[in-house]
Amino acid sequence: MPVSRSQVVIVGGGPVGLGLAIELGQRDISTVVIEKEASLHEIPKGQNLTQRTMEHFRSWEVEGQIRAARVMPPGYPAVGINAYGNLTSQYAHPWFRRSQVGRYYFAANERLPQYSTEAVLQERLRDLPAVTDIRGTEARAISQDDTKVVVSTDAGEFEADYLVGCDGSRSIVREQSGIAEERSRHERKMVLLVFRSRQLHTLLEERFGEAAFFNVLHPDLEGYWRFLGRVDVGEGWFFHAPVPPDATVESLDYQALLSATVGADFEVDLGYIGFWDLRIAVAETYQSGRVFIAGDAAHSHPPYGGYGINTGLEDVRNLGWKLSAELQGWGGDNLLASYTEERRPVFVSTARDFIERFIEDDREFIDNHNPDVDQADFDAAWEQRRADSNVGVSGFAPHYEGSPLVGGPPGGTSSAVGSHDFAAQPGHHLAPSSIASTPDLFGALGAGFSLIASNTAGDGIDQYRKSAQELGIPLAIVLSEVDGELAGYETDLILVRPDHFISWVDNGSPFDAKDVLAMSIG
Repeated sequence: MPVSRSQVVIVGGGPVGLGLAIELGQRDISTVVIEKEASLHEIPKGQNLTQRTMEHFRSWEVEGQIRAARVMPPGYPAVGINAYGNLTSQYAHPWFRRSQVGRYYFAANERLPQYSTEAVLQERLRDLPAVTDIRGTEARAISQDDTKVVVSTDAGEFEADYLVGCDGSRSIVREQSGIAEERSRHERKMVLLVFRSRQLHTLLEERFGEAAFFNVLHPDLEGYWRFLGRVDVGEGWFFHAPVPPDATVESLDYQALLSATVGADFEVDLGYIGFWDLRIAVAETYQSGRVFIAGDAAHSHPPYGGYGINTGLEDVRNLGWKLSAELQGWGGDNLLASYTEERRPVFVSTARDFIERFIEDDREFIDNHNPDVDQADFDAAWEQRRADSNVGVSGFAPHYEGSPLVGGPPGGTSSAVGSHDFAAQPGHHLAPSSIASTPDLFGALGAGFSLIASNTAGDGIDQYRKSAQELGIPLAIVLSEVDGELAGYETDLILVRPDHFISWVDNGSPFDAKDVLAMSIG
């Protein structure tokens, strides 16, 4: 007999697994989380939390706790510095300013170590009776048939309707479910250092003012970065950089590497040194029968641009409502398959159009511009880099235009490349809008689908309300009672999914609400 029977088992209790458990637990889906580590890691990875991720935390009722757990002072800007050669060279400019797109989201971005985020999410689970969080137990094997999945662990067998692997880039769930990976040509050995240095803090604050992370482009590194980030303001730091394939803890002169990156010597109190493999990989599918994968189990990449934890949390926000709909009986036949159809193209685009492009653009820059050869040419090229320094933020707007669940444009494709806009567009994230009669629009959106409607859309509202009842779909009506309040959205009817992406908008053509809702649930 199994130790436990639940609706969903999650293997992996990091931030992605915890986020999915909260998403399911808030929907009263019985869930078991199995995590092999008994305590939290104290490596400060996954620090940059985007505005969209903070929307997830608001939906999971932990936004305030996340902000209270920050290590950086309130208001300290999550802005980076991009430099050539080293951090004391004449070539440096601000880079990756996430706050510049903040007005398109319902929450501001944040920055804190992953272990602090995990601690908050773990605490949230204690308020969700549907979730059981098991630590210090390792999954050893999985099996499935047409009716169930079984996870064999050190503590016995756990049976469920569905299994989700959130167990990292070396995922046992992915491997044992037979899901293959596609890997890019980018393969490098990297070092990770965690250290304390008050002297470095003083040096960089005097030079740059308030900045949270520092990326150094070096002519010898073929476009790969030396990356320095604050853990706190004062002493705590982490550092990533390419190293020779044969580098070891004993052989690596980390002090010389740090000094070369900064361009000055400084005292270092080393707390941790380790190595990891830089690679970009994506699973060929995110589903095998009753087994799903999310986060690093589905896709892995270097921490260039802070896409990792944010992409993983978007995975589970997408998957969570779909699993719930299926288990509660109102999901369509193709709803679960849409998880791969929506999320995989977005990651492929993230890797190709942002992460790999960073590496390739930097490599091209180094190959073609050298201040020791042609100063004027280098100065002009560097100034252009400065002008383009926020494209990784402004152009990153994931959408599902190609999804069968949205009324997107003919021939649309899902991608991470987009533009930030207040106009409501099918397949895109719902942006805030000034609706005086509903000042907390985010809070008014339901846990299921939501229909945002103007006061002139009476017939359409009635159609949706009736059709949702017939289909058993949870639907909240958010009614604007003031003329013209939805002008910023450029439509009078907006159907919003549980993950706050837009399913459909009224473009003036005749529509059948039941058909639209049926499309939206697969």
